[in-house]
Amino acid sequence: MRAEQVDDAIEFWGGNFGTAASEDFTALQVSGPAEHFPKLLDVFGQIVLEPSFPQREVVAARKRWIAQIVNDLDDPAQVASRAVVRALWGDHPYGHPVEGSIRDVGTFTRADAIGFHRKRFGPKASVLVIVGDIAEQAVRAAVEGTFGRWRGEAEGPPALEKRESPALPGEALLVHKPEQTQTQVRLAALAFPKGDPDSFPAEVLETVLGGVFTSRLMQAIRVERGLSYGANSSFDSYLAGGSLIVSTFTKTETTREIIEVALGEIAKLREKGPTRGEMSAAQTYLAGLFPLRLETNEALAGAIGELKLYGLPEEWVTGYRRKITELIPEQIVQVARKYLAPDRFTFALVGDAPAVARQLRGLIRTRVRPISDLR
Repeated sequence: MRAEQVDDAIEFWGGNFGTAASEDFTALQVSGPAEHFPKLLDVFGQIVLEPSFPQREVVAARKRWIAQIVNDLDDPAQVASRAVVRALWGDHPYGHPVEGSIRDVGTFTRADAIGFHRKRFGPKASVLVIVGDIAEQAVRAAVEGTFGRWRGEAEGPPALEKRESPALPGEALLVHKPEQTQTQVRLAALAFPKGDPDSFPAEVLETVLGGVFTSRLMQAIRVERGLSYGANSSFDSYLAGGSLIVSTFTKTETTREIIEVALGEIAKLREKGPTRGEMSAAQTYLAGLFPLRLETNEALAGAIGELKLYGLPEEWVTGYRRKITELIPEQIVQVARKYLAPDRFTFALVGDAPAVARQLRGLIRTRVRPISDLR
C-alpha cells in the first residue's frame, strides 16, 4: 500500500495517522471514530505488518529529512540542541540526534528501511494500546484478526550501556556560527533512567530551578538582570540514563555573566534546596497540571504505552499526585546534591567563537567546532 493509499483509506474512515521517534522507541498511532475502529485497525495493521517502502517514497523522505536538517542548522537554538547532546553523551547511542545527520540520512536506502523493520519490529518488542469507547470483546476479536499472524525477529530493545560521566566533563563544546550577536547557552548533566524514584523529587526541583516563569533562573536571568528573555531547565529520562539540561541565550558580551548567574543559582539550590514556599507552589502546580496531561485519548494511550515499554507499574501514573504532594524538603535537597554537583556539568554554546571564547577565558575550557561537525 502506497503512502497516498494509506492517507486516502484513513481519511475515508475519518481517521488520522502519525508517527514519531524518540531516543528509545518508534511510535505509530491512528485515531478516529470508535464506530470505524475495525476498518481503521485493519489499515493500521497493514502499515505495521506489511510496509512496502516504495523506492520513490524512500527517496522523497530522504530529501525531506535532509532539507529539514539543513534548515535546523541555520537556527542557533537547534544547533545548540544538537551540540549539547554531543557534549553530554559523546559516542553513546544517545549522542546521536534522533532526527539523524545529513551524512547518515543521505546514505539511507530502501534496504535499510526493510532491514530495520525486520530486526526491530515484532510482537515481542512492541506494545499495542487501544483507548476508546469500544467493547472489550470487539477489541480482542479485531486485534486477533489483524495482528494474530504477526511474526518478527525482535525480542526486545537493544542493550545499552549506562554512561557514568559526560563526554566533556567541565568543558564547553563551542560551535562557531560567524557574525552572531547572541550566544545560545546549554548547561547539561547526566541524570537518572526512566522509572528511577528520583523522578518525583526531580520534577519539583526542575520546576523551582527553571520549569515555570517564576523559577529561580527566570527571576535571576530575566527579571533581575535582563540578560535574556528566557531560561528553563528540564530533566529527561530514557531506558539507559537521563539528563538535566538548562537552556538560555544572551548577547555575546554577557555570555560569561549569564553562565555565572546560572551556576550560582544551581549552587544555591544544591546547598539549601528550595524554600518551603517554592516547594509548596511547585507541588501544587505539578499536581494540578497532571490531569490535564491525560485529558485526550491520545495522551492516555501514550502514557499507557510508556508504562508498558519501560516496565513501570500502573501506580507510576495513578499515584503521581500523591507521590508529588507527599515529598518533603529533605528529599529535594538530596536529589539536588546528587545531580547538581559542579563536576557533573558540561556545556554547549553556539555563537561567534572568538568573541565567546574570550568571554569564557578562565571560567570554562572550550573546544571550538564548526557547524559542519554537527551535520
